[in-house]
Amino acid sequence: MFKINFMPNIKWFKEIRIKDVPSVGGKNASLGEMYSQLTKKGIKIPNGFAVTAEAYRHFLKQNKLDKKIYQILRGLNVKDVHKLAQVGQQIRVMIITSKIPEKVQKDILTAYNQLNNKSFADVAVRSSATAEDLPTASFAGQQESYLNVQGEEGLLIAVKKCYASLFTNRAIAYRVHQGFKHEKVALSVGVQKMVRSDKASSGVMFTLDTESGFEGVVLVNGSWGLGENIVKGRVNPDQFFVFKKTLEQGFPSIISRRLGSKEKKLIYAAANHTIQKIVSSQDRQRFCLTDKEVIQLAKWAMTIEKHYGHPQDIEWAKDGLTSEIYIVQSRPETIHRKANHTIEEYQLKHRGKILVEGLAVGEKIGAGKARVMLNPKEMKKFKHGEVLVTRITDPDWEPLMRIASAIVTEQGGKTSHAAIVSRELGVTCVVGTGNATRVIKTGQPITVSSAEGEHGFVYQGILPFNIKKTELKKLKPIKTKIMMNVGEPDSAFKFSFLPNDGVGLAREEFIFLTYIKLHPLALINYKNQPAKIKHEIDKLTIGYKDKKQYLVDRLAEGIAMIGAAFYPKPVIVRFSDFKTNEYAALVGGAQYEPKEENPMLGWRGASRYYDPKFKPAFMLECAAIRKVREEWGLKNVIVMVPFCRTIKEGEAVLKVMAEAGLKRGKDGLQVYVMVEIPSNVILAKEFAQIFDGFSIGSNDLTQLTLGVDRDSSLVAHIYDERNEAVKILLRQVIAVAHKEKIKVGICGQAPSDYPDFAKFLVKEGIDSLSLNPDMVVKTRKMLEGIK
Repeated sequence: MFKINFMPNIKWFKEIRIKDVPSVGGKNASLGEMYSQLTKKGIKIPNGFAVTAEAYRHFLKQNKLDKKIYQILRGLNVKDVHKLAQVGQQIRVMIITSKIPEKVQKDILTAYNQLNNKSFADVAVRSSATAEDLPTASFAGQQESYLNVQGEEGLLIAVKKCYASLFTNRAIAYRVHQGFKHEKVALSVGVQKMVRSDKASSGVMFTLDTESGFEGVVLVNGSWGLGENIVKGRVNPDQFFVFKKTLEQGFPSIISRRLGSKEKKLIYAAANHTIQKIVSSQDRQRFCLTDKEVIQLAKWAMTIEKHYGHPQDIEWAKDGLTSEIYIVQSRPETIHRKANHTIEEYQLKHRGKILVEGLAVGEKIGAGKARVMLNPKEMKKFKHGEVLVTRITDPDWEPLMRIASAIVTEQGGKTSHAAIVSRELGVTCVVGTGNATRVIKTGQPITVSSAEGEHGFVYQGILPFNIKKTELKKLKPIKTKIMMNVGEPDSAFKFSFLPNDGVGLAREEFIFLTYIKLHPLALINYKNQPAKIKHEIDKLTIGYKDKKQYLVDRLAEGIAMIGAAFYPKPVIVRFSDFKTNEYAALVGGAQYEPKEENPMLGWRGASRYYDPKFKPAFMLECAAIRKVREEWGLKNVIVMVPFCRTIKEGEAVLKVMAEAGLKRGKDGLQVYVMVEIPSNVILAKEFAQIFDGFSIGSNDLTQLTLGVDRDSSLVAHIYDERNEAVKILLRQVIAVAHKEKIKVGICGQAPSDYPDFAKFLVKEGIDSLSLNPDMVVKTRKMLEGIK
């Protein structure tokens, strides 16, 4: 360890604490705080020193620039872009052509020689404004940094360039907009040993999910080469989510991986100079970090967050010469504001001319230009934010549904594909209009409202509406557990802020459609696929030699995102319940699926799992569940068997699960069964002997009790979960479950649609209601006071 000499213009990282912001700026104060306090905890921080703000002020004063600069800036209208550029250029030239005071120059070079043992090795020279990274404003990115700086002359030039960057056009404008006086902001310069990430990788990480504010994860982004590309958004990076709670328990819980395209990387060309280089296809198709490195970074991020006491935005770099990973910056996470604990209610300011009407799905309002489409193959025509108007949807339509401002269909009821998917996506939807594609024209501005009760309306023109927000903290406790139906993993973090007791239904089908897109048997039999299907599989499974492992990993990640969002509350994951026509729509699926006259009553749910024709595919689903629970520690995940017709069938499924290593009761594993067939109710006592809980699927139970095709608009008026025959079955199964001391809940649509039906279930003593997220608060408030 070299001896540190005291120099008034210089502070070594070892001497700096976070309180030194006025002297060394936010960036250097953070580096010094981490170097002096966290290296002892194993976090690697490259050593360095700060050229103080006092040195900067001395530089301005000696060159008589201080009064001159601020006089030039006085009264500047930053909205006059031409004048702003002219003034900024003038000031920067003044700084660059001035001389650093002799004493300051001597101190900088003495420290530089000590840092590099007189070898003139490369350093990073970074600007650090004295008002940087404050809770109220972040000046990060307003000033410049210079990498691969070598030699004394190169260092002194870089210091002056940093000084000059305090007066870039964007920095001047930013201070004006934030209300900071120019003369109150000084600049410190950090000089730090260079990490040779040009020969490896670098990136950023956050100690929360930046989209939702969910603080249960560390988000790690990375790409090849120097970090500037990723910080400035020039590349699509690799992305990893690490779940904090189970990581603390010793599980390597990387619950999500996304391979970025990483087309180019920034590398050194020579001293003080960098260039962009195209990344090889081989490197694009592999992650820039190993799992071990991701875990190490996540642990460091959690340590840094704990030290500072609030979420952090952290930069990291890997040295390609030593393979060591370093933290090169940490600042408060200020861009994202934690999600407010409120719920939104949509209200039209006034109604307009009704074009068509149907059944309302969800309670929102959406508007935009209509796009009438009859075939999803035309999806290239569809633009983000348009209203999708079509006859009926199936899984092929989902890419469009995700970017639509609203959805209108001619056919289907409240449990049709369009209705189910739009709820889970949080998109306004009106179904069963009968004539929407004939009445509405492409390009016509329309407003779609599902916020006016059971009926949904499509209005002519773009109508104004209000969004009423309700504070969630004001809700009173109720006796019945309120769970949620969560299908889309990417929405789970956001929904976790709603008042809830866990997830009553997480459908694997949605994960297959959005994360996997391939038929499992096509992956298992990859070698036998025709060239066209192989090509599709290869595009989706980049980086996977074992195509089956792709399905296991992607399914596990989708489940884990939901499991982590609600941890440690129970998350009930239903095994796949595609119908044959839906499975056939997956890539490679057509050759493995029979054509059935009525797929709703055919080869679906439990009947597939033990069938030799599908069993290998089901074993992959079991492997994914094992990964979630055993490798990543999400023991709150409960599995559920759908459409189980007989006791013998239930036993057969449990046997296959045990073969796959998923034995009921082992390591606390609970297995629930859906109650959606009259036989489930009639034999409820027997089903209770082999399963740990019941979850009522009111959609199918009503369909099979009343003999009504729930997707048929011709008999839609008969379909009603509140029919007395259905209610008798519900009373019966709730009573049996209580007698047998197993949990019973409902995950069907009815409690979300009908308040009186929800009240009926609560009075019957049901343990839980699992609702669509948009109905959680409203239903909860309605149930207050019911005993």
